[in-house]
Amino acid sequence: MGMSAEDEHTMSPKDEEWPEAEKAEKLARGAALKWASGVFYRPEKLEALGQYRSRETQRNNSIQSRLKSTVQSYLEGASAGLEQLRSAAKEVQNVCQDLGAARWALLDSADHFQILQQMRALMAEHVQLASVVKVLPQLFSVHEVFSHTLQLLHEQHLLEAHAELMMLEHLRDDILFQLHLRGLSSAQGTVLSYFSGLQELNESLAKQLWGIVGRSLQLVQEDPVLFVSAVRIIEREEKIDDTLLLDATFLPPGRPKGWRQKFYCILQETITGSHFRTACVDTTGPGLSRHLAALQRDVVTELHVVKDLMVQCVPAHYNILSICTAMYHQALTSHLQDILQEDLDKQALFLLLEWVLHVYHSPVPLLSSSPEMMSHPGLLPEVDVSALGPLISPELVDQTERKYVVKVKMLNENIRVASLITGSLQQKVYSMAMEELEAFLGRLREALVQCGKEHQKDRTIPKYYIPYLLAVLNNNLALSSSVPSLHPNTALSEVPVSLRAALDRTQRKACQLLLEELLLDLQPLCMQLPSRKWLFGSQLVSSICEVIDKYAKDFSHVRKPIFMLLLMESERLVTSQYLRALMQKKMVCKSEEERSQLCNRLLQDATQLQELFHGLGLDRSQQSLEAVLALRELICLKDPALLSLEVLGFITKYPDVRPAKDGVMGWLHLGSPPALPSDEHVSTLLDLRGDVSKEVRHMVLEMMAQHPQALPESYQPIFSIILIPAPELPFCLRKGKCA
Repeated sequence: MGMSAEDEHTMSPKDEEWPEAEKAEKLARGAALKWASGVFYRPEKLEALGQYRSRETQRNNSIQSRLKSTVQSYLEGASAGLEQLRSAAKEVQNVCQDLGAARWALLDSADHFQILQQMRALMAEHVQLASVVKVLPQLFSVHEVFSHTLQLLHEQHLLEAHAELMMLEHLRDDILFQLHLRGLSSAQGTVLSYFSGLQELNESLAKQLWGIVGRSLQLVQEDPVLFVSAVRIIEREEKIDDTLLLDATFLPPGRPKGWRQKFYCILQETITGSHFRTACVDTTGPGLSRHLAALQRDVVTELHVVKDLMVQCVPAHYNILSICTAMYHQALTSHLQDILQEDLDKQALFLLLEWVLHVYHSPVPLLSSSPEMMSHPGLLPEVDVSALGPLISPELVDQTERKYVVKVKMLNENIRVASLITGSLQQKVYSMAMEELEAFLGRLREALVQCGKEHQKDRTIPKYYIPYLLAVLNNNLALSSSVPSLHPNTALSEVPVSLRAALDRTQRKACQLLLEELLLDLQPLCMQLPSRKWLFGSQLVSSICEVIDKYAKDFSHVRKPIFMLLLMESERLVTSQYLRALMQKKMVCKSEEERSQLCNRLLQDATQLQELFHGLGLDRSQQSLEAVLALRELICLKDPALLSLEVLGFITKYPDVRPAKDGVMGWLHLGSPPALPSDEHVSTLLDLRGDVSKEVRHMVLEMMAQHPQALPESYQPIFSIILIPAPELPFCLRKGKCA
């Protein structure tokens, strides 16, 4: 049956409103048809049609019943919700009416608010007046409290006096703060005038406190309570300062007081004034000796007092023992510098040098029987004077030693005076002076050896190891130049052979210790040679150059002859270490490309090192790094068959190509190395190439045997100081000779 246009118009909104329902119905019908076609596709199945219809009818009735129950429950809930909405709307309407009425009531009461504002102002004024009335008794009693506080101060009741002072300051500061908040700055002058007595109280209290601090070392032994009271007052004031500084809006007059810092300043002034006034020091030998002994005794005694007593009287954060140690150290430094400005005799100079370098730091003085000082067992381990630096700078030590060497020329006066008696006496005095100088140099060399051994165990001690060695070299050179002037016969002004040998031994020992120090810093870098990383590019030689440059700056503090000697020996040391590293059989070139890269690396390294030493003042003709370039030629040779000729030129230029006979390094060599070369160096160098056959090697060794080389007299050995690793012995299972 067809559907009219009106019906279509009527159904259209439903279709648009419930498209899912129509779709669900179609799906249900399709599923039902599919099920029915599946069940009744055979005629015998039609007999059960009635049963299916009855079952489906019951099922539909059950579903409709549940649907009706659910819809009814939803309808009842919706009805209750609508009723609640009607009630809420009615209540909102009532509230709006009440708010409107309240608004009109407020508008009608606007005039009454002005009256309330006046009452509020009166209330604030009443509160202020009540506050003023409350503090009036305190204000009226201010001058009475002033007098009472002064009396307490005169009676040294410091804590009670300070409590009243804090109360008065708090009262004044509170009034000033209220005026500050209300912008009444003009009234502050009146308040400050009324509390002007606080200035006198503060000054009186501070005067007593600093007097107590000035006698602190005495008071902690006799009356520690008074000293502790002073420290407590200082700490109270520090806390008040800290509190006020946190509030940056208002800072009362006289703040911050900074009394803790003043405590340290007074302590420093007391220490300086009690022992270290140069004007009253007798700077002659005996007088200075007594003064230094008194300083040694007093400083140790007072540090014991600080450690045992004062530490218990102050807070831990004062770190009072370390502070006092630094104060004594600083005062001693300034005091000794002032003394050294005077024209001191040789005895005074010697006493100062011994006291500064040995007595002050060491528990066992070098030449004195004086007891220990800063390393006293009673002060350890709390007092660590090594952390404070030297008592006087190495430069000032060197300057003082130079003065002492000049003063020693009084030996010349003694020799000249002896000539007034007899010539033989003059010669005896001269011989005695030379013997004493030689003995002194022997003791100095032994001390250097011992110092070097201790330094090898711990390179941090002594702290100024290198500057001390440089000072020894300068002084040794100065002594060497001044000794000839002592000879009785001016026409024969020469240094005795034995004394010259002693001077040379001292110089060599100091130079050796310096070069050993350089070697210790170079060895970790040279141990990385050779390697594949080094071969194909690294900053290894740049690091070596940095080490050399650092030591060259230290060496520049010695006089030029010694500086050039150290520079030459440093260059030879670098060359020998570089060559030694190449001969350790760590690497063998595996290809022509690696040999080419090795040649390039050797050229770059040698050039960089040569330029460094040339820039430091060592001419290229004085350098031994040419040996690296000569070795490079052996590596760069393309045809191994020509090695015999190349090696012949190599051993002709460097005839000391041989294994080292001992472990002594080659700087400052005293004897001449053996004259006959060995094939071990050459064999090791040939191993670097990686392409030398047994036949070529045999031919090279035969050529070396036919052309033995003798060492020229002026030749400086290079390879003879290089140790070669011993070859590994073949493993033997039976007793007997190994093949």
